[in-house]
Amino acid sequence: MTVLCVISARGGSEGLPGKNVKQLLGSPLIKWTIDAALATPEIDRVVVSTDSKEIQSIAINSGAEVPFTRPEELSGPKVGKFDVWKHALQACEDFYNERYEVFVDLDCTNPLRDVSDISNVIKQLLRSKEKGVDAVFSVCEARKNPYFNMLEEDEDGALRMSKSSGPIIIRRQDAPKVFDHVASIYALLPSKIYQRDHLLSGHAEGYDIGFEKSLDIDSEFDFELVEYLMKKKQGLL
Repeated sequence: MTVLCVISARGGSEGLPGKNVKQLLGSPLIKWTIDAALATPEIDRVVVSTDSKEIQSIAINSGAEVPFTRPEELSGPKVGKFDVWKHALQACEDFYNERYEVFVDLDCTNPLRDVSDISNVIKQLLRSKEKGVDAVFSVCEARKNPYFNMLEEDEDGALRMSKSSGPIIIRRQDAPKVFDHVASIYALLPSKIYQRDHLLSGHAEGYDIGFEKSLDIDSEFDFELVEYLMKKKQGLL
């Protein structure tokens, strides 16, 4: 089995400029994800996809590989994950002359995940692929539920439940379970990346990472909150 892990980290960021190299407890943010990938026994190769020379240097010094520079047309804020994944997968296959059983993507803006979570996502995909599953990614149970406590306005401006499953649900426990998409861990079959254009096309499963590890850094407030949780996790509080 050959598992490729790609960490995508462009140099630009609209929400928090320079966030991928911002110091978190003495290390650049991206290094936390590189370290986790390198510590995951199921992963055979860790590659960083970036357009930034600074991030390339940090990645190499942290033990990751940078066999290519992400092209400018794939480095903008509106570029989707699948386009970046397709480029990285093809570039690695060509550069290393390898074919991969599993493609893993780790978002470097979520350092709260554990190595065991990465392993579990990969193992879940390998177990489930025989029944047609082509991707597993991190989720957590949503704190708000469109069947119970999320509202939207109708054409007259009156508030209505966002979704209905029949009679009005008066207990949260009776509502269908819904999930937040957690931008942290993705494991996909390479064939899905080449043949599909969206994570939810095909058959994707979720891995419940838990709310406490679901926070994604996209603002200074997010960073400060994750920094506090990382200090707590590291026993520094």
